[in-house]
Amino acid sequence: MTKAEFIDSVAAKANLTKKEAGAAVDAVLDTVSDTLAGGGDVTFTGFGKFHVQNRAARMGVNPRTGEKVQIAAGRVPKFSAGSGLKARVKG
Repeated sequence: MTKAEFIDSVAAKANLTKKEAGAAVDAVLDTVSDTLAGGGDVTFTGFGKFHVQNRAARMGVNPRTGEKVQIAAGRVPKFSAGSGLKARVKG
């Protein structure tokens, strides 16, 4: 599903115009992004949790040359599915 298809679905389910649904979706995504960038977590009970995980520095290998490369430490976003979402997907 693309973002446009997602907005169409939200508009239909919430009885909103596509413009209003687009603004709402953008606001949700911006809020989640801003919260994660600030080091916080976003939890939707029954759906899941968005959080930031620290990744340690490590050695990697350039597949083309076989040369060892140092990969810097960093922060990556993660999503953990909640029990309600898992049950719904499972069927």
